[in-house]
Amino acid sequence: MKRAGVLATAGVLVLASACGLTSGSPMVDDVEPGSIGRGLPLEGADLTVTSKEFTEQLILGAIMGIAFQAAGADVLDRTGIQGSIGAREAVKSGDADGMYEYTGTAWITYQGNSEPIDDPREQWEAVRKADLSNGLTWLAPASLNNTYALAMNRANFKKYGTKTLSDVAALSKSDPGAVTLCVEGEFANRADGLRGMEKAYGMSVPAKNITQMDTGIIYTQVKKGSCTYGEVFTTDGRIKSMNLVVMADDRKFFPNYNAAPAINSETLKKWPAIAEVLDPVTRKLDNTVARELNAKVDVDGQDPHQVALDWMEKEGFVKEK
Repeated sequence: MKRAGVLATAGVLVLASACGLTSGSPMVDDVEPGSIGRGLPLEGADLTVTSKEFTEQLILGAIMGIAFQAAGADVLDRTGIQGSIGAREAVKSGDADGMYEYTGTAWITYQGNSEPIDDPREQWEAVRKADLSNGLTWLAPASLNNTYALAMNRANFKKYGTKTLSDVAALSKSDPGAVTLCVEGEFANRADGLRGMEKAYGMSVPAKNITQMDTGIIYTQVKKGSCTYGEVFTTDGRIKSMNLVVMADDRKFFPNYNAAPAINSETLKKWPAIAEVLDPVTRKLDNTVARELNAKVDVDGQDPHQVALDWMEKEGFVKEK
């Protein structure tokens, strides 16, 4: 969810652009079918997986690629594209074959809707229907819902006592200087981000009280109390490790951001077994799993690909040869 640029991931230097990556590296995990991929239904397939550049996306991209390998495919790793649009465009154009995308991002950012659909399944169905004309097919979604939230440290929670975004809005009126925000640049400008949240909750935070910074820095600044509230993601492992308090979205403003495989439709026609390979894996992905896996990277410093591989083996989806 950042600007295009150069990113080193998994030891490979790749160049990000608006239409995808110009290079990648083969995935060479020594895996064979466990509970998925039996009979090698993707044998002979050359598939490219992609993702955005933040931790959860790198893990999900690796999970998809490892699943494809276990089912017999040769996989090219083009994970780590910067920005919300680049990875999607790569799948649409056929430069990549699949990624895990979020329903809320598609519904609001790509498909241009202003109002989210409250029911997660209905939102996925609406996104799926709309994207068929874009050459993308959405497979069954996970319960993993990586939506936005505001969080504060325990000291500020004790001081101000806010528990909901309505409480934050009330505080912004009664004590305007108390509400300082650390947010990512994209969140600050998205309709489903800060601007929309302020409108939905009748909140008006002066520009001087809003600081834009990279996602990872937000968590440390909130923990220090440098800003009262910070933009966080509900599946981020740092929320628990840093003992942050998340404000409830009591008016249900933020869309559901359920992760689901978005596959190039032509690829899926050629290799329909992709769905049966990914469905059992996707069903296992929930917020608890996501927080645990994300924490292994963001808190413990582990490699995203290795975290994905360890989880796939632990769950019995794949086996090491």
